[in-house]
Amino acid sequence: MFEKLYHYLNKGDKKQVCTDITEDACQYVPRNFFLQIFSNVFTQLGDTLSNPKTVLTWLMSYVSAPVYLISLIVPLRESGSMVPQVFFAQLIHKRAIRKWLWVIGALLQFLAIGAIGIIALNFKGFSAGWLIVGAVILFSLSRSMSSLTSKDITGKTIPKTRRGRMKGYSVSVSGVLVLAAGLFMLYQSRNDATISFYTNIIFFASATWLVAALIYSRIKEFPSEIQDEKDDKESILSSFALLKTDKHFRDFIVARTLLLCTALSAPFYVVLAQEHVGKEAYLLGLFIIAKGVASIVSSPIWGKYADKSSKNIMAVAVLIASVLGIFIFFTISYFDTLRSAKWIYPVVLFILGIAHQGVRLGRKTYVIDMATGNERTSYVSVSNTVIGIILLLVGGLSALVSLLSVEGVILLLSILGLVGAYKSYKLPNVEKI
Repeated sequence: MFEKLYHYLNKGDKKQVCTDITEDACQYVPRNFFLQIFSNVFTQLGDTLSNPKTVLTWLMSYVSAPVYLISLIVPLRESGSMVPQVFFAQLIHKRAIRKWLWVIGALLQFLAIGAIGIIALNFKGFSAGWLIVGAVILFSLSRSMSSLTSKDITGKTIPKTRRGRMKGYSVSVSGVLVLAAGLFMLYQSRNDATISFYTNIIFFASATWLVAALIYSRIKEFPSEIQDEKDDKESILSSFALLKTDKHFRDFIVARTLLLCTALSAPFYVVLAQEHVGKEAYLLGLFIIAKGVASIVSSPIWGKYADKSSKNIMAVAVLIASVLGIFIFFTISYFDTLRSAKWIYPVVLFILGIAHQGVRLGRKTYVIDMATGNERTSYVSVSNTVIGIILLLVGGLSALVSLLSVEGVILLLSILGLVGAYKSYKLPNVEKI
């Protein structure tokens, strides 16, 4: 069944592609292709239903957590899942079979998100805020290990020119589920949303990681080369040395840094909506629906073309986000009627969602295709660690600037995105066989 569906989704192939993987792994590509899609579908659904930019912000506001703690959850969740990766890389290198690290990380994420629901039901104010921040930190560290491991497993089990499609299909399918969840939330918002409503969403989100862990454990993985313990310290230093010695990798880091505008600008669009339209509960449902539809519409297309030229996908996607940001800056600044229109913000989040999916699929496919074996893990871990640190710095700076002008931050990030589009376009292609 897996083989027939795999060849149907990749129709046009005269024979099964097995580029950049072993002969043993080639025999299990269809099975591993779909197991990774199914596990990704559940984790992406969980991500959306516990998103710090929307759901967790709403939940923390509901339990009267301090505003300064609410402002911490986005950078903590994003950076906390990136910064430790260079250290987790050494743990991964010591294991021939690595999927169990992903499974452990998923189980810890299940516990962390579930804990947030329990905290919200039993605590208020300052206590609730700090406990939720602690759970977010645990989630981020667990996510860090799973994220790094998943790219290694993808590189070992899925051939080049199929990795982008796999990610595109998984995001698209999860988008259907996200759309259904958003419609349900929109329907429920007709009544007064209680704390039980929000915590049930969180508990459901936590369960998705448990299901994903069970699915991922069924992946057929063959042993990797193991790194000696005596090489650990030297390996960490040599990993960071890539920034100095590998110009291609360094250029990718610069481009990826400038692509952050699609992630960092999203909360500011939400803030603008709350300022000019209101904080009604239905907005949360509309934003989730917009994200779901954006994933369904765009991800298969982004994934297909990422297998042809992932660096061009990065460039086009960030260009869309930048043009959108510049348009919104002038709309907010000079058009009073339009900035108060209720429809404009879900539409903006929809377009931004399309752009962000393109950036994510493009950069993930690019870094996986850049290298092979343990070198791939080093590329991913160092790039994520560096980006995580930069994200904390840029996120803190954006928070300060936002005190003066929210739309001004969006304009600044959009200008950086234009530079990022150029830098991405100038990167070499890595999909050539």
